[in-house]
Amino acid sequence: MSDVIHAATAPEPVGAYPHARRVGNLLFLSGIGPRDPATNAIPGNEVYADGRVRKYDIEAQARAVFANVRAVLEASNARWEDLVDVTVYLTDMARDFKAYNAVWAEHFPDAGTAPCRTTLGITALPTPIAIELKCIAVVKE
Repeated sequence: MSDVIHAATAPEPVGAYPHARRVGNLLFLSGIGPRDPATNAIPGNEVYADGRVRKYDIEAQARAVFANVRAVLEASNARWEDLVDVTVYLTDMARDFKAYNAVWAEHFPDAGTAPCRTTLGITALPTPIAIELKCIAVVKE
């Protein structure tokens, strides 16, 4: 049927779901955020004493979320190049798209080999993060 994947080097999911599930040669990653797997801290976040976000660094979060996606891929015996579709959720499209897009281009410099991508502006994510990725990869046997 399907294989459930847990990546020891990725941050724990914030709910009752796996990091990924493999069905045949398709790998479906759950939403992955930028939390640090060791500390659970969110890179680039500066918070007030009450925990509200004062400011954040979208580039730091984008790099961290890419590292977390890579960790889940590796735990699934997949590679970065196996990504075929990525849905990106940004909490502030107007402010963050340009900087995020630049980090994307660092990780996928050739549009001809990059995965398909959809980027959505949303009002919030379940933790105080500014970006989350939902990915699909094709795993070679």
